[in-house]
Amino acid sequence: LVEPTLWGFPLKWVSLVTLVVQNSALALVMSYSRTKTSPDQPPYLVSTAVVMSELIKLCVCAAVYYREEVSSGAPVTLANITRSMFGTESHWKAMTVPAVLYFVQNNLQYVAVQYLDPATFQVTYQMKILTTAIFSVGMLGRSLSRGKWTSLVLLTLGIAIVQMDGKKSDSDADGVQRLVGLSAVLVACILSGLAGVWFEKVLKGTSGSLFLRNMQLCTFSLLPGLFFGVLIMDGAAVREHGFFQGYTAWTWGAILCQAIGGLIVALVVKYADNILKGFATSLSIILSSFVSIFLFDFQITFVFAAGASLVLYATHLYGLPDKVGNVKRASSYEKPTSVDELPRFVNPPPTTAVPLRA
Repeated sequence: LVEPTLWGFPLKWVSLVTLVVQNSALALVMSYSRTKTSPDQPPYLVSTAVVMSELIKLCVCAAVYYREEVSSGAPVTLANITRSMFGTESHWKAMTVPAVLYFVQNNLQYVAVQYLDPATFQVTYQMKILTTAIFSVGMLGRSLSRGKWTSLVLLTLGIAIVQMDGKKSDSDADGVQRLVGLSAVLVACILSGLAGVWFEKVLKGTSGSLFLRNMQLCTFSLLPGLFFGVLIMDGAAVREHGFFQGYTAWTWGAILCQAIGGLIVALVVKYADNILKGFATSLSIILSSFVSIFLFDFQITFVFAAGASLVLYATHLYGLPDKVGNVKRASSYEKPTSVDELPRFVNPPPTTAVPLRA
């Protein structure tokens, strides 16, 4: 078979490089947009940024779903789409749970990057591999090999070592802020694992289109985002300064990074494999750590380097295929997601689990 290319470059490596850039940019741009604001204007509202990200994802999923339906020859009407999303056979109630979880998770990501440097955020956020594996075992009855459990132990140890590096805070206020950031990212990891496995369980138990399911996720994330986030929590600020208050190019960059992340991961899963995706994750951590030195005055200490190296190795080890005869694997990338993390955008093969977001 001829390997697909883009402008003469193998698409596998194009998608891999793109994922490295996107993963690094997500943490860096989100952090920069929250911490490097101008004193002359109010900071942008996280609730509106999350809503805009979900709206962009909804538009992309709707466009792809429309193209799929047209290609299959099915009649595409507003009534048919509404019936598919909210009808008695749509399973829309089951989709409300992961949608709300993703909504909370996306908000927590902004909180985390506001109080943690991008490098620490990215390393700690790999804890989602552990939470996804645990929920996969508990909810899907999946078995993990000894090698997988070993990698999860190493992952937890590496993240704990990285947090030890942060105990040298200059003040109590810095310590409290760091604790808030760590709490936010850890809760986000738990929600990410639960939402991804729940979504996978729904996908395997129903026959709906993957992009239709993503349209449901985006819709049911938008509803609490608009009602609880924009209207209730930030209603006064929106009325005073407007929905797009404090928006800059960095804000839009953070929104787009969140919105298109899943599509990029989908390319990697389709044209590469999980090992390369884990490799891309490792490279993005290294790249974001290096850039943080210049943008955020981040200092790479021996403790941080040791912990991050252990996380990188554990991530690589977890992505390796099990030997023949071992128990079936539960890869961290078998969890479907919304975009952020492995995405909800990958069409699953008939007999395999859905790759999750990054």
